[in-house]
Amino acid sequence: MASRTLWETDLMDTTLLLVLGLLAQALPAAAHFQEQKYCVGTEPGSPSVGASKGLGLSAGVPGPPWHQVARSGRVRRAWVIPPISVSENHKRIPLLLVQIKSDKQPQGGVIYSIQGPGVDKEPRGVFSIDKVTGKVFLNAMLDREKTDRFRLRAFALDQGGATLEEPTDLEIVVVDQNDNRPVFLQEVFTGRVPEGSAPGTFVTRAEATDADDPDTDNAALRYSILAQDGPGFFRIDERTGEVRTVQVGLDREVAAVYNLSLQVADMSGDGLTATASAIITLEDINDNAPEFTRDQFFLEAAEAVSGVDVGRLEVQDRDLPGSPNWVAKFTIVEGDSEGQFTVRTDPKTNEGILSVVKPLDHESRENYQLLVSVQNEAPLQAAALRPERGRATVSVHVQDVNEAPTFWESPLRTSLAEGAAPGTPVATFSARDPDTQQPQRLSYSKDYDPEDWLWVDSATGRIQTQRVLSPASPFLKDGWYRAIILATDDASPPRTATGTLSVEIVEVNDHAPVLAPPVGSLCSEPTRGFGLLLGATDEDLPPHGAPFHFQLSPSSPALAQNWSLSQVNVSHARLRLSEGLHSVSLLLRDSGQPPQQREQSLNVTVCHCTSAGTCLPGAAALRAGAVGVSLSALLVVLGSATLLLVLLLLGTFLARCPRRSRDTGLLHGLQDGLRDNILNYDEQGGGEEDQDAYDLSQLRHPTELVALGETLGRPPLRRDTQSGLLPGLAPHLLPASPADIASFIRVGVEAANSDASVPPYDTALIYDYEGDGSVAGTLSSILSSQGDQDQEYDYLRDWGPRFARLADMYGRP
Repeated sequence: MASRTLWETDLMDTTLLLVLGLLAQALPAAAHFQEQKYCVGTEPGSPSVGASKGLGLSAGVPGPPWHQVARSGRVRRAWVIPPISVSENHKRIPLLLVQIKSDKQPQGGVIYSIQGPGVDKEPRGVFSIDKVTGKVFLNAMLDREKTDRFRLRAFALDQGGATLEEPTDLEIVVVDQNDNRPVFLQEVFTGRVPEGSAPGTFVTRAEATDADDPDTDNAALRYSILAQDGPGFFRIDERTGEVRTVQVGLDREVAAVYNLSLQVADMSGDGLTATASAIITLEDINDNAPEFTRDQFFLEAAEAVSGVDVGRLEVQDRDLPGSPNWVAKFTIVEGDSEGQFTVRTDPKTNEGILSVVKPLDHESRENYQLLVSVQNEAPLQAAALRPERGRATVSVHVQDVNEAPTFWESPLRTSLAEGAAPGTPVATFSARDPDTQQPQRLSYSKDYDPEDWLWVDSATGRIQTQRVLSPASPFLKDGWYRAIILATDDASPPRTATGTLSVEIVEVNDHAPVLAPPVGSLCSEPTRGFGLLLGATDEDLPPHGAPFHFQLSPSSPALAQNWSLSQVNVSHARLRLSEGLHSVSLLLRDSGQPPQQREQSLNVTVCHCTSAGTCLPGAAALRAGAVGVSLSALLVVLGSATLLLVLLLLGTFLARCPRRSRDTGLLHGLQDGLRDNILNYDEQGGGEEDQDAYDLSQLRHPTELVALGETLGRPPLRRDTQSGLLPGLAPHLLPASPADIASFIRVGVEAANSDASVPPYDTALIYDYEGDGSVAGTLSSILSSQGDQDQEYDYLRDWGPRFARLADMYGRP
């Protein structure tokens, strides 16, 4: 198979062919890579040269030196097809690119075909092949920016479709042309640089791209500045696009923004171009100090007010408004030693606002001369010029106005004893008028007096009570009463001052202590129990209450013989006593000044106790008697005791008289039970139908009490004891007052205990027990008339002449 190369196109393709030939001479071993040989046609229909075996390329000119036969006579088949270069945007269409030939079959017996992108793959229809001649054609314009090369495969088949040669690769390279302009990445580039920056300071960077081949001059970009504001403070690096300052003199106060027109060109600056703009803003620095617009300001301020604005101090500053380089800061240097003024900055106008922070007094000072300085929040640059008007004098004149009165002392605190009578002086709440040049007349009134307790003299401010203040008033807080007093001048318009009056209500010792509770019980044995613990209360507050002082009443010296009273703490004392029902008169005194004291009666029941100090169950009646004794109850007890004495005297008289000879005498059949039946009435029980009023065995010292270890005193009265003649009982006087009733009863009890012919010794102590479910009425003289209507007393006549008097008194008429 003959292998030849034919080149069509321009001089560039020929030059490429020569370079490839030189490389083949330097590297002869390159012919061993494949077993195929190719030829390139220069124009359509070019005849092939040579005829060697294998798929080859035909050409109309002799082949290059590397297409030679080896010395052994064997043909080398390992040739590499060089890329076929085609310029983009080629307009002569169709264009013959190459012709493929095979020596396996005579001409006309081989069918040629190609496959790959541009043929049967997108973009389809770009390349085609003549299946008979093997010529490959370009059928459309190429765009390197879309596809920079194509890789195709060529096939040779016989008429039956059998493969005659191995497939051959064809590579078509698209040669770039400068058909794309460079493009800036932004239409407008921005940059910022401080004013006064040194030359060479970086500002911003312009960037552009080119779609052409970056390895050719078609994409070699160069930047430049077409125009700029000012004398040319900026330059641009033609290769990198960096914009930097060139010279000094950038002043934001002269020009704050600079506009630059930029250009980029390919072909190293000689090709296609594109433009953009750059906006450069100068950043402000504090190179201008603030200054007052005037050297002196004149202002006026009202007296007796604070927190008000007096006037404004105008300043100017050329730096950027709103920035720390522009915001002014004012300082009062001289003339305000008492700190009555202050200057703050208006954030919108940058003016200084002079205001009064402490009230001024026209009477004490009419004019102020203030020296005020101004500076920025940010420090001033060292190279900046010093201001000519960095300080100014501010003259303030104090206006005379009608000032409100002021109280000499507010709040005014005073004290008053509780329960103060109406008309009691409280205080004089006076005020003064600060206007010394033209003083006003003042009048006083109440603004707040919730209890309407006070009266105020309108001319002098003298305050006194007009009624008694209740200690339970809800407006009395922690012992303090608060009122608000007004002082008003007679100017037009009038001015008013408000003062607070606080009155402390002082506690007075006007209540004596009271026993709490006034009753109790304790053990008769000194070794048992802890005595009776007494407490006291006092309505007065400290220090007029506790500690309390307990003592037996001095009016009853005899109490000290059987009673002992010991102080336990500040509010309690302990009382010890002998057995029985007692009424003890105590004297209680508090610790107030002057002290208050009260004499009170304490009803105490003394009972038999267990070893633990508690009353025995049999002494329940005694504990129940430890309550207050009313006057009616004392009269009942007194009447019962009198009746008992009468019966005792009657029994004694009968015992001394000779016995009647008849067994059917007056009291025949009743001698054995007479005593018990009569004693049942003494306990105010239920009469004949109530025999459970008390246990006679208990009254006669049962053996159960002996088992408890109690001392029973006198031996029990035996029923078989002969009732001999005993000396008569000594008469004693009736009690003259309720206080003597206890003594009267005690004497009667002792008399009964010493008489063996009477019931047991302690029967007289059970007058308060009335039994359960009794139908008998009370012995009270108040209700006896009602109870007598239901009773039958005619049987008393059967007892003899001695009971006829009772039958007449209680029987039916």
